[in-house]
Amino acid sequence: MSTAPPRASLLLLAYLAFVSLGLPDGLIGVGWPSIRADFGVPTEAVGLVLTAGTAGYLTSSVLAGFTLARLGVGWLLAGSTLLASLALGGYASTPGLALMVGCALVLGLGSGAIDSGLNAYAAGAFGPRHMNWMHAFFGLGVALGPLIMTGALSVGLSWRWGYGLVAGAQLALAAAFALTVRAWRDRAPARGPAGSTAGEAVVAAPAVTRVRDTLRLPAVWLGTAAFAVYVAIEVAAGLWAFLLLTEGRGLGAAVAGVCVSGYWGSLFVGRVVQGVVAERLGAATVLRGSLVGMAVGAVLVALPAPAWVAVTGLFVVGFAAAPVFPLLTLTTAERVGAAHADRTIGLQIAAAGLGGALLPAGIGVLLGNTSVELLGPALVVLALGLIALRTAGTRRPAPS
Repeated sequence: MSTAPPRASLLLLAYLAFVSLGLPDGLIGVGWPSIRADFGVPTEAVGLVLTAGTAGYLTSSVLAGFTLARLGVGWLLAGSTLLASLALGGYASTPGLALMVGCALVLGLGSGAIDSGLNAYAAGAFGPRHMNWMHAFFGLGVALGPLIMTGALSVGLSWRWGYGLVAGAQLALAAAFALTVRAWRDRAPARGPAGSTAGEAVVAAPAVTRVRDTLRLPAVWLGTAAFAVYVAIEVAAGLWAFLLLTEGRGLGAAVAGVCVSGYWGSLFVGRVVQGVVAERLGAATVLRGSLVGMAVGAVLVALPAPAWVAVTGLFVVGFAAAPVFPLLTLTTAERVGAAHADRTIGLQIAAAGLGGALLPAGIGVLLGNTSVELLGPALVVLALGLIALRTAGTRRPAPS
């Protein structure tokens, strides 16, 4: 069954929404020294803001998957984007840290719902190319955030202007979502088990699928664990590579910094390039190659070899990892069945946030208490674990 191409207006809104998801992550890194000075708080107080944001993100990611069918993706995106706009406006006007922490919780609630809602919609309406490109635009947002804040500070404006500008952009995006609510209802069928589409599966399935039936499926939890492990690899490689290259392989700080930037750049380029490849070869084929490529890159990082070998390994990990998150999301219905896909995607997005926070932190404790050279072996173990989870989770669900 052929699927009509997604509407250009919805694609544009999806891309802009993912840019908006990345903007706050880029703002706080540049803005925090000024924020800290204004509020008279220590540097480590940023942890309170980040923790509150993560808590909100995880909560709404899980809930979004379970409420999507009742609320509808259009209203979910409009309301969540409005919530994010209000939170960023609160950042811009807050008199102190306590209120900023509260706004961070609200921002996390809005961002998690946007992330889960758009991923659930895109898994049914977008093909591999647009799914990859949508996630590539998140990286663009992360890159633009520091530029916006730097621009505001460099012309003598307060850090509050950076957040105010982004809040205004979010408000405009919320209005656009509200005006296109009806268009978001027309989701194209997602591919379900055995090559069926979500629309075809729904015809034969009960009108209402119970939550406990979703939670009983082993593929749901295997897929959720796979997301946690994947994001852990992506974040840990970028977070600790600088330490490995400087302390373990003898590179200068400037060169190592460029290499780490190259790693993140390889993720962006990989999503743009492999989005086209996945549309031609199929998501399953590209996923298999990507998981093997991540393991090969991790082995190169782990080898006791010159620095250029580790750098090459990082670039291989980044380029190979690029399509994994979007393609795992895209193929959720194939693993769990179309009736369970939206709920599962919410759980997967939440697990991704949790895995990206906890596992890289654990690797940092390991490196601090042993040797920075254990980064490579840790990435190898995680990459092999991801292959095992993907293999176990691709068994077809029993027909309902």
